[in-house]
Amino acid sequence: MDDDAKLRLMQKRIIKSYAWQRDVVVPLSKEFDCTVDELEDVFFDLFDMDTLQALHGTFMSAEEICLSQKLNADLRLCWFIQTLEAITPQDGEKLKEKLIGEYKNGKSYDEILKEGRLELFELLKEESKR
Repeated sequence: MDDDAKLRLMQKRIIKSYAWQRDVVVPLSKEFDCTVDELEDVFFDLFDMDTLQALHGTFMSAEEICLSQKLNADLRLCWFIQTLEAITPQDGEKLKEKLIGEYKNGKSYDEILKEGRLELFELLKEESKR
């Protein structure tokens, strides 16, 4: 077995892990409308061994960052915080952290978004009375 074949075998051992397949590879292959093998080959060509090993952890941590950014956009927090200065950045972060926690505990995105809008309105009402 030559060095390239050994490298590919080691890469496959990492990426074929149950957690990697369940959380990263299979869902992304569906999103990209490609086969699992095609996605794995792209990953093998793009990433070194350390990155492949960290793939699951970085994917999971990026998921929370993306959720926070999505809430930021869907609740228009940039506008209320930075442009209008109607609520504080701390209140906006506290709201997002609470909603992310509820999402992690099983609430749907639509539910937390609705709840977030109601809580944002309450924050705005409180600020209007100051």
